Amino acid sequence: MARAGGITNAVNVGIAVQADWENREFISHISLNVRRLFEFLVHFESTTKSKLASLNEKLDTLERRLELLEVQVGTASANPHLFTI
Repeated sequence: MARAGGITNAVNVGIAVQADWENREFISHISLNVRRLFEFLVHFESTTKSKLASLNEKLDTLERRLELLEVQVGTASANPHLFTI
C-alpha cells in the first residue's frame, strides 16, 4: 500500500512541476510582450515628437508667409493707385 501512495505522490509532484513550468512559460510570454509593447511605445513617442516638431516648423513658416501676404493685400487695398497700369 505504501508503494501505491508513493506513486500517487510522484504523479502529483510531476503534475505540479509541469503546471509550474507552464505558469512560468506563460509569465515569460506575458513579460516579453509587455517589454515589446513598452519598446514600441517609447519608439512611437520619439518618432511622433520628431514628426510633430517638423510639422510645427512648417506651420510656423506658413503662418509667417500668410502674415506677409495679409500685409501685402492690405497695402494693395489701401493704395490701389500703386497697382494700376
